[in-house]
Amino acid sequence: MIQSAQVASKFTLFTHHAKTFPDLVTALRNSMLRAGVFKDEKTAEEQVVSVLNFDIHLAKNFKGKRYVERVTECIPVEDKNEYTFEHRKEKTLEGKLDKFMDNATYYFTKSTNRELYKHVNILEYHDGEYILTNKISDANIKEMINNMDETDAEEFAKFVQKHWNTKVKQFEEETEKAQKTETKKRGRKTKTEVES
Repeated sequence: MIQSAQVASKFTLFTHHAKTFPDLVTALRNSMLRAGVFKDEKTAEEQVVSVLNFDIHLAKNFKGKRYVERVTECIPVEDKNEYTFEHRKEKTLEGKLDKFMDNATYYFTKSTNRELYKHVNILEYHDGEYILTNKISDANIKEMINNMDETDAEEFAKFVQKHWNTKVKQFEEETEKAQKTETKKRGRKTKTEVES
């Protein structure tokens, strides 16, 4: 499932019985390790996180009614190079050593405690109604609009504007271009166009 989601399709749907989003990531990571696809936990987890965009978690109440309890977005954390070269500005050996230790501490923190993803609930079910709790990330909004027809994209852009007070840049730019571009007529000019 993880491999086909990476290369073979626009989207992949699958079911799982994890109770929380971190449990889902851990279970999929462990399945990949058991299957022998990966030997390193972090690498396996990176692959899982790169595929999971949204988790739609279903629940069942005591009467047996199934409902969507929450929709969670998975946001991979980008690995940024935040090392500094400020040791070159230092005049003393002690200052240079302090800067080196800062970089070394950052390196070991990244190597041992690196966060691979954040997860945020977009939609939650509370007291019989659905409540939007967090905005969908800009990257996923852009991807979603790229896969919609014009009418759906326009409606989704309005939804994003209304609920999260965010203008969809890509959609805004296309609208502005369309308004600025005049349609050019082909063929001969009409009599009124020639006279004026």
